[in-house]
Amino acid sequence: MKRIAILGPIPRDHIVTHQGDLIQKWGCVTHPVIALSVMAGEQIEIVPVSHLRQVDLDNVVEVFNGYPGINLKHLTTKNDQGDIISLKFIDMNNRLERQTGFMDPIMPDDVKKLTDCDVFVFIPISDYEISLETLKYLKKKSEGTIIFDAHGPTTACLINGERMRKFWIDRDQWLPYIDVLKMNLEEAHASWFKKEYESQDFLESEDVDRDVLRQFAVHCLSKGVKCLYITVDSRGCLVYYNERGKLKEEMVPAVKVENVIDTTGCGDSFAGGIGFGLLQKPRDYIQAARYGNALGALRTQGKTFAVFKSLDETNQIIRDTYS
Repeated sequence: MKRIAILGPIPRDHIVTHQGDLIQKWGCVTHPVIALSVMAGEQIEIVPVSHLRQVDLDNVVEVFNGYPGINLKHLTTKNDQGDIISLKFIDMNNRLERQTGFMDPIMPDDVKKLTDCDVFVFIPISDYEISLETLKYLKKKSEGTIIFDAHGPTTACLINGERMRKFWIDRDQWLPYIDVLKMNLEEAHASWFKKEYESQDFLESEDVDRDVLRQFAVHCLSKGVKCLYITVDSRGCLVYYNERGKLKEEMVPAVKVENVIDTTGCGDSFAGGIGFGLLQKPRDYIQAARYGNALGALRTQGKTFAVFKSLDETNQIIRDTYS
């Protein structure tokens, strides 16, 4: 049976709506793990790897209860640390975001018994959550495909708890240990920066043009990355990889949805879909993007995990969109 590890935080999210209602739920790793379980839990083993507060462990285990194929042995509480995020909406579209709890980083010791996994999906939400040494260890000890989300290294937590976008200054130290790099346009802007900036340069649009994205892709591939995915909102996903020594660039259109209800966890679900696609065919980057788009689109359709579909239903969505 093939194994896929999903590594990152399971934040305890406290959300105060613009109407004053309090919602508490678990995020990040939970989305792709449950999406993959609903889709193919009888056929694959899904291993969430995360550090939690002791007080949260039973509640997180309960979230996964009843979903097939999930191995919970790598949810640990050794240092009694976990992410806590507070979101306060000041109106329907704008919110104040603070982080008041911090998961200790995922280290090589956390993955020593997982080197036989076929795919590793790293989905950090802040820059401290994954140690570079962990990627180095897996690159040396495992033949599994390493997928990495740039959301982590492009996000910093300030001393007052505020979460802010930052440049991925040490990017080139990470790229040789990443097989598949995933990000959105804003994160691409934070990853492909000038060596020096004038103050007014920070006012530039974050909607990076295709020529610039192509330059960034060539750079990533030259450092050892095999495929770069850049999601471009409702338009879909740009895919960059080399084929027979030449750069391939393809836009994989998004799966259309009629009504977007909740976008929380879409990027994480997309990463899980990429992982599932590459679990089936390790070098079919376009088909993997289709699975990513499908799971991301499904995630928008509600506020619970009931949005996810079986493998047959997901494959039908893909056929309807891309045939």
